[in-house]
Amino acid sequence: MNNYREHLFRPLPFLDRGKSVLMRLLMIPNLFLIRAAGVEHLTTDGRPVLFVFNHNNAFEALLVPVFLIYRRGGQLISFVIDWMYGYLPFIGWLMQMIDPVYVYHKRSTLSFIQARRPEGTHENTVDRCCEKLHAGISIGIFPEGTRNAHAHRLMKPKPGIGHIALKSGVPVIPVGIDFPQRATKGKIPRFGRIIVRIGRPMTFHEASAHYQATLLESNGGNAVRKRQHELAGAVSHEIMLRLAELSGKRCLSDASFGKTDGNDNSKQKEQLCPV
Repeated sequence: MNNYREHLFRPLPFLDRGKSVLMRLLMIPNLFLIRAAGVEHLTTDGRPVLFVFNHNNAFEALLVPVFLIYRRGGQLISFVIDWMYGYLPFIGWLMQMIDPVYVYHKRSTLSFIQARRPEGTHENTVDRCCEKLHAGISIGIFPEGTRNAHAHRLMKPKPGIGHIALKSGVPVIPVGIDFPQRATKGKIPRFGRIIVRIGRPMTFHEASAHYQATLLESNGGNAVRKRQHELAGAVSHEIMLRLAELSGKRCLSDASFGKTDGNDNSKQKEQLCPV
């Protein structure tokens, strides 16, 4: 009990009293359900970073963001999420607290929410994320773009992740989300204990310098855009390879993560600690 009390009452210098109380209440399920490795890689100096996660189920999307914000002393992480979550009862209210970056390319399966979908064009997601990063706000993004219940493979990432990393120039912290049941039963559970593995910050200074140089070329046209996509694609792939290691899955194009879809979940020797 003393151990749980210690974790529940960590200092939250970036939150006011009311939000601190709410954050501690939201952390209670995490005390029992999340074990983590690599928490020493979480920055607490206020500088913005780009958090990148694999995505397995809806359950983790509620617990893991709370865990990370809490362990960073209450520093905001603005997650890139589908617009319809902002209209769900209670969930929408919680989402507003992290000032999310909404994306609008999906339709809601709930008619009463779909009827409230904003009309018209929306600003580029890459630009909106970079604006927040340049303003000192960290961003959280799931590059697979949707829930991936495959127990062994990551999905192909959306192209924006590499563009955000290179255009902003901030460090990228990969966060692998795994489940004990994935290793023991070979499937992703809808609900259950979670393993969070936080990787070392990744930096792409040279590639970012090349990318940002292309932004200054006013007459490059298609050739410039092609170069930007090539640079972003290479960085996206490197990030996904690291996510594969941290999540226990593998990238389709990476031969080093096994040759079959069988049980590739050998017991990992790692130091997992309470939240």
